[in-house]
Amino acid sequence: MTNLAIIVPCYNEEEALKFTIPKLLELLKNLISKNLISSNSFLLFIDDGSDDNTWKEIILACCKEPIHIKGIRLAINCGHQSALLCGLNFSSENCDAAISIDADLQNGLDAIPLMLDAFKNGAEIVVGVRTSRDTDTVLKRSLSNGFYGAMNLIGVDLVKNHADFRLLSKKALINLKLFPEKNIFLRGLSPKLHKKIEVVQYVCEKRIAGQSKYTYRKMISLALNGITSLTVAPLRLIFLLGLIVFTISLMMIVFILISAANGKALPGWASIILPVYLLGGLIMLSIGILGEYIGKVFIESKNRPRYLIDELSPNTVKEGMTINVE
Repeated sequence: MTNLAIIVPCYNEEEALKFTIPKLLELLKNLISKNLISSNSFLLFIDDGSDDNTWKEIILACCKEPIHIKGIRLAINCGHQSALLCGLNFSSENCDAAISIDADLQNGLDAIPLMLDAFKNGAEIVVGVRTSRDTDTVLKRSLSNGFYGAMNLIGVDLVKNHADFRLLSKKALINLKLFPEKNIFLRGLSPKLHKKIEVVQYVCEKRIAGQSKYTYRKMISLALNGITSLTVAPLRLIFLLGLIVFTISLMMIVFILISAANGKALPGWASIILPVYLLGGLIMLSIGILGEYIGKVFIESKNRPRYLIDELSPNTVKEGMTINVE
């Protein structure tokens, strides 16, 4: 029987956890009662360096349900992807499959049994895909669609409208640990972990409590990280733009020489200023893109840990359970 771990990264989710923990615990016990998962299955909450009482809520839940609820507190705020990775690394040695879900429960809980069915039918990775983005603002929806469109355009294998609601089998979890990069983008790495992937659709619910921690700045930062960590297409685009500009320049030189030979060359600043602006803009753009990649190399070369553990709930490490700090 499947030993399931449900991973829930949390950052300042004190209000949401009052609703999230009972709902997830009810779901877990319901799955156990139906013999869909083993009685050792558990919820794992990762406190990503919260400033509120998120950790207190997690500890209180662990005390009430020591078998089914566990918690890890990170020393500082490391970001959603690193917090999620912490939970997945922990689960890789302690479960048969792990499902990651947001603390706001906007991911449809009804999709979890469907994920388990797909897993039992042979899928090693099951991704949850939103049926629509009606709950998002127009700007957020446009940015998201633009991001997925751009990623597919440059050849990145990314499932549209899939965030971080997914099931990973033990095989996929072990494979994930083989990726040492610090600039992690989990939704882009998922297709690289195993070829047996299934898709489950769900209806996005309204946030259960609190406010979203994913600001537009964080969304843009995540998108840039995803692009630069998964593909070198922007670097090749620079080469293509340079080749196009070089070709146009050669054509302009030939045109100017022919005009001068025929005595038709007219003096003017436009023919000087416009190429300067064009080349200046391309140079600045190229430097910016190169800077993004050089910055990634700089961060990787430091080889700093992706997350730091501050505290574990009393019931987290026992009965041979282990945790990796990376």
